[in-house]
Amino acid sequence: MSEGSEVRDEAAHREKMARIKAAKDRLYASKTKEKGLLIVHTGTGKGKSTAAWGLAMRCLGHGLKLGVVQFVKGRREPGERKFLERFPELVTIKVMGEGFTWETQDRERDIAAARAAFEEAKRMMQAPELHMVILDELNIVLRYDYLPLDEVLEALATKRPDLHVVVTGRNAKPELIEAADLVTEMRLVKHPFREGVKGQLGVEF
Repeated sequence: MSEGSEVRDEAAHREKMARIKAAKDRLYASKTKEKGLLIVHTGTGKGKSTAAWGLAMRCLGHGLKLGVVQFVKGRREPGERKFLERFPELVTIKVMGEGFTWETQDRERDIAAARAAFEEAKRMMQAPELHMVILDELNIVLRYDYLPLDEVLEALATKRPDLHVVVTGRNAKPELIEAADLVTEMRLVKHPFREGVKGQLGVEF
């Protein structure tokens, strides 16, 4: 390629990028609303709670306070909990579950644990100091009808207006998806568990 061609290509590239930047600037300038978001991470793929912990890390990076209610993962001591507990001045964590439903083998205990967790979640959603509340695996207890869906939707609809709430877990109810501002569905493509690989430290927990 000649030097002249390179100069023309560079000029064309700069012109193209300038047009894209101008369009993006106009787009971003038109977005002026601020509100507390209802965010749902669902789907069969890995990464739903993991994505929520990424949001938690962003909050911590900005010195913002957050609350976490874990509805199911009560028996294990996962890495995210150990990490977040290092920031007691910024993070309130309530571990309310007693393990996955197949571990407890007791529906009434599961329902009682879900109710206690939800009452804690409602308190957090009205706490003026919190910037975000993560309701980890709430979709699981809704799937098994451990909590009335209408009651949960009402609590989410009447949360503090500037509060961000993140709900995780597969099989999100259609009504919750409809109510949400942001929904991401994790799709399973491959998983090592299918090849006999057990959950790995720092990856699954």
